[in-house]
Amino acid sequence: MRELLDKPNISIFEELESEVRSYCRSFPTVFTQAENYKLRDVAGKEYIDFFAGAGALNYGHNNPKMKEKLIDYMMNNGITHSLDMATSAKAEFLKKFNQVILKPRGLDYKIMFPGPTGTNSVESALKLARKVKGRETIMSFTNAFHGMSLGSLAVTGNKFKREGAGVPLQHSVFVPFDKYYGEEVDTVEVIAKILDDQSSGVSIPAAIILETVQGEGGINVARYEWLRRIAELCKSRDILLIVDDVQAGCGRTGTFFSFEKAGIVPDIVCLSKSIGGYGLPMAITLIRPYLDIWKPGEHNGTFRGNNMAFVAAAEALSYWENDELYNHVEKNGQTVRLFLDKLAEKYPNMKGQVRGRGLMQGIAFGVEGLADKVCRIAFERGLIMETAGADNEVAKIMPPLTIDHEGLVKGLNILADCVKACSKELN
Repeated sequence: MRELLDKPNISIFEELESEVRSYCRSFPTVFTQAENYKLRDVAGKEYIDFFAGAGALNYGHNNPKMKEKLIDYMMNNGITHSLDMATSAKAEFLKKFNQVILKPRGLDYKIMFPGPTGTNSVESALKLARKVKGRETIMSFTNAFHGMSLGSLAVTGNKFKREGAGVPLQHSVFVPFDKYYGEEVDTVEVIAKILDDQSSGVSIPAAIILETVQGEGGINVARYEWLRRIAELCKSRDILLIVDDVQAGCGRTGTFFSFEKAGIVPDIVCLSKSIGGYGLPMAITLIRPYLDIWKPGEHNGTFRGNNMAFVAAAEALSYWENDELYNHVEKNGQTVRLFLDKLAEKYPNMKGQVRGRGLMQGIAFGVEGLADKVCRIAFERGLIMETAGADNEVAKIMPPLTIDHEGLVKGLNILADCVKACSKELN
């Protein structure tokens, strides 16, 4: 055992950790340090992070402002674990979230702490929708991803992930996302037809759940007009609208909520990942007050009260007291879009299609296995990227929102070199 503990390489994980591990296979090194958008491994090699903890590190690694707050809190013996008991850390987060996020946007939500992860938030949203409407069915979309627990998996489209459940996944129905059949097919009309046709075999659902930008599903972007029409469809048919903003929220697409520019107000909003600020486990479910019919303890969990996350989350909200971060994301998002457009144009043999919004973008390659290869070469050259999509066809760009222009361009240039190398092999 002592020999295993002394090994400064990946072998200890291969020997002792379950085969279920995945990210460490894509990035086969032992990371030791991180700051903002940079990672360093045990050999001292530096990497630019275009992954950001799958969207959990919007404010960068070891954000200094949050780190200072956390250290002060610990040194003063602040409450760490509290279930759902009242603490000063939770009170500060609730107050600041209401003042900085909800009130300026004219939003009226009750805040629920369902557990520490995104799938906890989704599970609570599905349970509440069914409880309120008295219906079993939830409608979700092709290429959707909502989590790995059974309720969330039931509304997730990916076949590989669904097969991991080991039991039938029921009480859900899938409909086509925006542009699923191409530009010429109006999928809102398709959904309306299914709902209104007494012989479609689909009952009126308790809720429709969607991502405005499908992250794991391939960076598929819903148009704002499409989102507005889905919201209208829900309202006219007494269906609750749930927006899963676990990955696309907290500024990832520019605005704090990814649905703001669409001008819609969902009945329920799921947040996790970067809501914890520092990469600490935390999730919240926002619910319209009239929907809050929970009985005390009807949905609970041991780690709803992660006070360290409350401390970091409250400090993270300081980024939203003005438009500085929003403008930064908008500007860098434009840089990424222009860069990817030129890349796709320069290497037509890659059959690249640019997708995304803000700092949640990617390029879908029409050549099988190419995105995986690009990301593998990128890692070798010091850039951390992951793939997305049903067939891992998208090379995904998702750096910390706090990345500076120099770091962003440096990472994009590494990506360009990788694409160039792969393009030559195709010729």
